[in-house]
Amino acid sequence: MQIVLNYSEEGLRAGREHWEDVLLRTLTQAAAVHDIAAAAELGVTLCDNAYIRELNREYRQLDRPTDVLSFALNEGEEDGAAADLLLGDIVISVDKVREQAAEFGHGEERELAYLAVHGFLHIIGYDHMQPEDKAQMRAAEEEILGALGITREDIHGDE
Repeated sequence: MQIVLNYSEEGLRAGREHWEDVLLRTLTQAAAVHDIAAAAELGVTLCDNAYIRELNREYRQLDRPTDVLSFALNEGEEDGAAADLLLGDIVISVDKVREQAAEFGHGEERELAYLAVHGFLHIIGYDHMQPEDKAQMRAAEEEILGALGITREDIHGDE
């Protein structure tokens, strides 16, 4: 899978170059576990709370920052070669990565990996609105993160 990484503003990149490796490694593992084609494309944007708050307000009518948003490009459309190749976009707040890593007592890279996997799973159709769906999504998160040596306890405990 090809991953196109962007920053909502260039200043966010400073000091976070190592996050790019975390994102690439994590999302490559996620793609492998879910048999995503090598030619498929996924966009990832790292932003601040103000940027993600605007998106959350516009697309979800929630006027607050969130940690991750996923925009599946072909959600609800017919299957086909183009749908399989253009997956969509994940937007992650670097402010929330820092806040939540501190809150849960683990490193920022672990939080980033979790949010990337969570966003990726939404892109490919997972959800957590119903208890059975949440259990399936958590199991898929654990499978991907576990293959990278990141356990559930390392991320959000019993969240």
